[in-house]
Amino acid sequence: MTPSPAERRWPRREAEHLALLTFNLQVGIQTSAFHHYLTRSWQHLLPHPRRLARLDAMSEVLGAFDVVGLQEVDGGSFRSGHVNQVEYLAGRAGFPHHYQQLNRNLGRVAQHSNGLLSRLPPARVEEHRLPGTLPGRGAIHARFGEGPDALHVFVAHLALSHRGRVRQLDYLSRLVRPLRHVVVMGDLNCTPDQLHAHSRFRDALPLHPVRPPLSYPSWQPRRALDHILLSDSLDADRVEVLDHLFSDHLPVAIDVRLPDACLETLAKG
Repeated sequence: MTPSPAERRWPRREAEHLALLTFNLQVGIQTSAFHHYLTRSWQHLLPHPRRLARLDAMSEVLGAFDVVGLQEVDGGSFRSGHVNQVEYLAGRAGFPHHYQQLNRNLGRVAQHSNGLLSRLPPARVEEHRLPGTLPGRGAIHARFGEGPDALHVFVAHLALSHRGRVRQLDYLSRLVRPLRHVVVMGDLNCTPDQLHAHSRFRDALPLHPVRPPLSYPSWQPRRALDHILLSDSLDADRVEVLDHLFSDHLPVAIDVRLPDACLETLAKG
């Protein structure tokens, strides 16, 4: 089978490696300039005939990875043509496991969600409602394997306000601190310097890679808002942003080497 362009750019590695990607896909709205936030804002409420084609293009890229964290996906409402975008992308990209977290339920109009796509079978998936003045932010916690050497993957979308993010990072810190092998990924809506300034989160999880690539805005990236953060036990061989996929954020990809103890636990699952 001929590999896709994404697979040629991000080829499969040895068994001890995992290819991870995080992507805020803005429910499939094409954004390539700031004025599009105004002129295309109607697409947050109404369907667009090209939205499925955009999801198809995204799936060609996502299919090259082992675990994918998604933010700003729709769970199947009027604006998405009643398509659950997590389920659709999982099917198109060939992921046997997927999970949708509904964070803000606007009924038939919009189903604001996070998503997880995985080639590994999760032993457990939990939802967390993150604290904040405005409800609607959440995190998915997927555990792969059992025991102290299980791999824990968190997919989060944090608040725009500084005060809200501080409370949410406090919450995540309490979840992460007792765990050994941890990945936190998502649109954290803050720069590396802002993460460093949060001492509780910094102590719970080393900010590695310390300087993630610039991911926002996608058409002229100036800020690193999308992160894949790793515990000390995990090593990153490669980190980069991928090509513009219609959204206002760029996908961030990383190749992770897992320690032997973690690999043994995953093999038993």
